[in-house]
Amino acid sequence: MAIAVTKFPGTNNAGDMIRALALVRGADPFLVTIKEGNNTLDNADGVVVLGGLIDEKLIGIDKSEKVGTLIDSIIMFAAEGRPVLGTSGGFHILIESGLLPGSLLPNESGRFLCRWVNVKVSDSCTSLTDGLEGLVLRLPISHARSQFECTEGTLKQLRATARIAFRYCDKNGEITTTSNPNGSTDGIAGIVNDKGNVMGMIPSPERASRPILGSEDGQAILESFVRVAGSA
Repeated sequence: MAIAVTKFPGTNNAGDMIRALALVRGADPFLVTIKEGNNTLDNADGVVVLGGLIDEKLIGIDKSEKVGTLIDSIIMFAAEGRPVLGTSGGFHILIESGLLPGSLLPNESGRFLCRWVNVKVSDSCTSLTDGLEGLVLRLPISHARSQFECTEGTLKQLRATARIAFRYCDKNGEITTTSNPNGSTDGIAGIVNDKGNVMGMIPSPERASRPILGSEDGQAILESFVRVAGSA
């Protein structure tokens, strides 16, 4: 399965994601930059949108033509029902692009966070977390803007339609206030869209893909994503 890994100005972990995806059987990851132009995702089976030190102007109203072309391609890709995964700041891009609801605010503490967290996978099955239901995963976060916020109406909808993919928890899987590192609404660490083919998450699974990194729990998420890409 051909998995496009997108690189925007400021993206800082494309190499990590490509190495992690390359470990997944059947995955053929390749890099896509804003220089590629139109039709860059035509041959992709899945798209991964990464984060980093990305200028917010690039993903907002003032985005440049080249950045806009790649974002528009991602929107069209998702509209066709094909799988899209946004990690860390890539989650922010998916929100700003209108593919996911809510917003990402500066961390409640006002500080940059670089640490390991535990997240619990929803018990409700989505295609992108199929087989992972209820698991507690140890994953890293590294960012200053990771507090997920949404309206009460959006939260009710996310709950009612089982679209909350991950929530921060303790090592035993208990959802607690102290296990929420950034003040996110309802302890949300990841959500999916209404069609179930677009998922955004704050932790970085590619940085938990091998035991030497401290955890390989993130690999399960990438394997699930590749599996969905192969069946889309």
